[in-house]
Amino acid sequence: MEIVPDRNTPLPQLIVKWAYTGIRLALSPGATIGYFAFFELLILLLRPDIVDKDNRVRIVPTEELPNQFDFIIIGSGSAGAVLANRLTENKNWTVLLLEAGGEEGVISAVPAYSFELLNTGLDWQFKSEPSSTYCQGMVNNQCPMYTGKVLGGTSSINTLLYVRGNQRDYDNWEDLGNPGWGYDDVLPYFKKAENVTIPELRESPYRGTSGPLTVENPRYEHPIKRYFLNATSEMGYRQVDINGKTQMGFDRPQSTTRNGLRCSTERAYLRSAADRKNLYISTNSLVHKILMDKTTKTAYGVEFVRENIRRSVRARKEVILSAGAVQSPHLLMLSGIGPKEHLEDVGIKVIHDSPGVGQNLQDHITIGGLTFPIDPPYDTSTTTLAQVTDFLVKREGHLFGIGVCEVLGFMKTRYANSSNDYPDLQIFMGSAALNTNSELVKSVYGLRDDFYSALYADIIDKEAYSVVPSLIHPKSRGYIKLRDNNVAHKPIIVPLYFDHPNDLEVLVEGVYFAYNLSQTWAMKELNARPNSNVIPECAYLNFPSRDYWRCYARFFSWNLYHHTSTCKMGPADDKMAVVDSRLRVYGVNRLRVVDASIMPTITSGNPNAPTIMIAEKAADLIKKDNPIFSGGCKTSNVRASENIFPAWQGYDYA
Repeated sequence: MEIVPDRNTPLPQLIVKWAYTGIRLALSPGATIGYFAFFELLILLLRPDIVDKDNRVRIVPTEELPNQFDFIIIGSGSAGAVLANRLTENKNWTVLLLEAGGEEGVISAVPAYSFELLNTGLDWQFKSEPSSTYCQGMVNNQCPMYTGKVLGGTSSINTLLYVRGNQRDYDNWEDLGNPGWGYDDVLPYFKKAENVTIPELRESPYRGTSGPLTVENPRYEHPIKRYFLNATSEMGYRQVDINGKTQMGFDRPQSTTRNGLRCSTERAYLRSAADRKNLYISTNSLVHKILMDKTTKTAYGVEFVRENIRRSVRARKEVILSAGAVQSPHLLMLSGIGPKEHLEDVGIKVIHDSPGVGQNLQDHITIGGLTFPIDPPYDTSTTTLAQVTDFLVKREGHLFGIGVCEVLGFMKTRYANSSNDYPDLQIFMGSAALNTNSELVKSVYGLRDDFYSALYADIIDKEAYSVVPSLIHPKSRGYIKLRDNNVAHKPIIVPLYFDHPNDLEVLVEGVYFAYNLSQTWAMKELNARPNSNVIPECAYLNFPSRDYWRCYARFFSWNLYHHTSTCKMGPADDKMAVVDSRLRVYGVNRLRVVDASIMPTITSGNPNAPTIMIAEKAADLIKKDNPIFSGGCKTSNVRASENIFPAWQGYDYA
């Protein structure tokens, strides 16, 4: 089709129209990659604010990297990027930030395309070991365990939801023997990180207004949002700021976006520090191990490979491990810190026996795929050309939305304590359901073709919404182990979902919430009804009985890639604790872990915001433990019973 220029049409719209012929070709079956290539080109042409050329971080060439730094940070994710910013505030310190992945692409800025980033080169593409009790609807019975492998880490590929967790989460951490981690202690760090731009929240004593991380409501709001909020109100739930005084209730999601676009930690923390001469960023750098003096058990550097070149670099003060709940224990064990028997079994020389490394794995498991067909009175259909034009030219429209979550909230089941504000389920209500974009859905969720067809074949591309209940206080605990002593081999991940029977019972209650929501007057206006298709393997059970949903949950077990707690923080008398309350690794000097792996228990909701808070607090701890005019770090981190540094007074390689 020939496009005739219209002299009244603005040039940006003409460019989009001229490119649309190519986009249409790229949208032919199986050519999604082609579409994104065209879309990325249009962003480069028309959206300099997304390209952000003047503020992009400088990636230091291998040959320009010094051999020595004050601090070496492994991992540039939700924690590592924060630390890199805060530690380089001291101009006297040099910091090396090592990232196994590359730079964040321009497509990742688009909120609606967060799912398209999964199962790509931007994540590690971890999978759990095959299971007979969960993820049975997935290929090989393996759960995807997505983790960001890019500057910004998982904050660059997640669904952008800003959830701090419950106040009681942090008071519980303190009660477990971690002084300084109660809610009153961590609230200032949540506020320090945040710049909330939602007008009605700017004056809240719980919110921050001057931090690097922008928090907004999503720019695009689907018409179904009003129905969801009316329905939850009808069910007796209040509309609340879930990051404020109370968590129980529902509201529009709060997102880590700035001017409607993703605000990852790379964008929030690294770009604002891009011109600092004391910050060295090395991407595509795979860390092989942490270097340690075996006599004094002191971390003094890191060995990594970049561009097929093996490098060893040294840290004058500390090595900081911020590689996430999978990679942090993986690297500790590869470096000789972990359960003694396991390390010996895979041929690794033990430097320090730490039985808790890789244990205590926690995650938010959900019942996936709950789909409710509707007959809405509104029409949200749009063409690809219109979506692209709205996004690129008008800076509005569907691509600014978070389809998987139009309304977010927290509720209690009958298993929760009714007398306090401590919900046990998080609920995501989305305008997008899994009966559309089937090839993408199967790829992202790892679903078997036959399993997907059984649930959705007769409602493909029909109007529908989704409800996803998430278990936020799992009692089950999994683990991570080494497959062998090769850093290139992915670790063994065994999440053990539903290992504790209470977890399944609480999660099934979420199905009944979803059903009751569909029966409200508000949702009846849309003629909402449950998807009546059943999983063949569960068809022998009465539908929709609790027994059926227990069976269903074991097949459509979807985790939110919220894995935490594999290097847990705890007191010295807890032999399973890996780090102390200052996040220093027990039994090893000058080594800390700063990321979601240190959480003793997982927080109530998406862990991105809590991980950023942890890094903000850790930065202050590190600054206090390394005074500017000190001749070296003179503190050791040894359990009272060990006494392995009887006369250690510093270890300076300067």
